[in-house]
Amino acid sequence: MFAETWAALAAALTDLIWPALGFAALALAVRGATALRTARAAGGEVRTNLILFVLDVAFVSPLLALLLGASGVLIQQNGWSLPTSLWAPLPTWALIAIAVFVGDFVAYWRHRLEHTAALWPTHAIHHSDTAMTWTTGLRFHPLNRLTTALIDTTALALLGLPPAALIANNLVRHYYGLFIHMDLPWTYGPLGRVFVSPAMHRWHHIRDSEGAGVNFATVFSLFDQAFRTYHTPGPCAAPLGVRDHIGHGALAQLLWPVRVALSYVLRHSGATAGRTRNPGANEAL
Repeated sequence: MFAETWAALAAALTDLIWPALGFAALALAVRGATALRTARAAGGEVRTNLILFVLDVAFVSPLLALLLGASGVLIQQNGWSLPTSLWAPLPTWALIAIAVFVGDFVAYWRHRLEHTAALWPTHAIHHSDTAMTWTTGLRFHPLNRLTTALIDTTALALLGLPPAALIANNLVRHYYGLFIHMDLPWTYGPLGRVFVSPAMHRWHHIRDSEGAGVNFATVFSLFDQAFRTYHTPGPCAAPLGVRDHIGHGALAQLLWPVRVALSYVLRHSGATAGRTRNPGANEAL
């Protein structure tokens, strides 16, 4: 078991080498020495991101594989998905395009759901990075990772799309998701009305100003425009992060949703106890 976990971890870290080198070269080409200063300033946040990524590979991914496998078996046994023959006439590139487009539509609404009170405590971990780099795309609480993968993958599985299209969708969304977290001023110009740019997604991560709670798509900005959540006035230089006092380091990030849940339980149990001791208090509420 330990050997398998170590092998999976080594493979995952190896897979990050080429993206890391590519993103570093791109940052240097676009921003020059400023990219180096930004990277040094982001060192602490990058370390937290990588620790969370290692924990994800070691513990979350195996559990996720089991859950997705069970979900797939359940869908097949009960005939809940569309027939795979429906997609047979289409070429592979068309199937991949459909998977990415539909996948981004599903993810758009799942992402909006993550910004509601119930799911925000786990999703806030992703937003708590104050020095956003491409590694911010690896910064997720385990619970957030589970809900994200289960919702997105199950929705596409219900369509009966072939496994190759699902895998391609995951790869596109993963690597493009890492890219749009880069600190680049690109808005894409007119193409920004079709695709999500790094500048557009950076506006999604701002802390306290106009634009917070917008730009939920990952690949296609069309969805934000269609549902009136598009906001990209230009390159983003606003402060990033969250207003929640989550704390620094990976452990604080992991414990934050637990702290929120305990605070909620204690606060509401205290209010209930108060009303029980003083029935007249109910009349004042």
